[in-house]
Amino acid sequence: MKNPIVKFIVLIIVLAVLWKFFKPSHIGISGAEIGVVEVKGTIRSSDTLVNWIKRLREDSDIKGILLRVDSPGGAVGPVQEILEALKKTRKAGKPIVASFGSVAASGGYYVSLASNKIVANPGTITGSIGVIAEFPVVSDLLKKLGIQYEIIKTGKFKDSGTPFRKMKPEEKKLLKGVLMDVYKQFVEEVASARHIPADSVRKLADGRIFSGRMALKAGLVDTLGSIEDAVNILKKLAGIKGHVSLVYKKEKKRFSLIDLLINRLEGELGSFKILYRMD
Repeated sequence: MKNPIVKFIVLIIVLAVLWKFFKPSHIGISGAEIGVVEVKGTIRSSDTLVNWIKRLREDSDIKGILLRVDSPGGAVGPVQEILEALKKTRKAGKPIVASFGSVAASGGYYVSLASNKIVANPGTITGSIGVIAEFPVVSDLLKKLGIQYEIIKTGKFKDSGTPFRKMKPEEKKLLKGVLMDVYKQFVEEVASARHIPADSVRKLADGRIFSGRMALKAGLVDTLGSIEDAVNILKKLAGIKGHVSLVYKKEKKRFSLIDLLINRLEGELGSFKILYRMD
């Protein structure tokens, strides 16, 4: 390929392909940039979101974070890790505005507590401040099938929550203590972030849900509005004038029915789960 024109054309094509696959997608007209963190569906893990938040935090071109939440919550650990990653980003000087979609409940609400402002739609389902632990019991089914199950353990609580027998009263008491501690953490986060006395939060934190309009009256959100309103609020907090580009993370998902079934079975037949989730 001795022709310089041909070389130039090939180089342009290669650069265009690289840009397509490695540059985060942008929505909007070129200008200041806002990173978008999307929390969607049940929160089962945090690695992908935490890494994305860190990337946005370290990118000097990103002036603020739009946290778009449409989630009923999920596992406690991942929810808390996402919250801490967002807190670090805000502490680093990048403002965060949460925008609620149709549902931002329990853990979905929890992650928003790192935000400077929370914007909900009037009909957003939110709240559900509380903790739940759940696990299936299949002992009766196994008995009908003639299947016996034995376990050898090093302590009387080691198999607490197993699906192969019903839970004993002392086990329920132990797990209730764990749940109450995790619940206390949730209440403390809400009280600190929303500047509401803990006693007042507890009156709201019985698992009940609120509409966005009810949440505004209760002090759980700052204002009612759409995602566009949230962007405008964020622009003011970040000192952005004029046009802004929203930077989304590109998702590369490989769907596998086998993986889906295995994950589902592991989730249902595994040990008990403690969740910040609306049921």
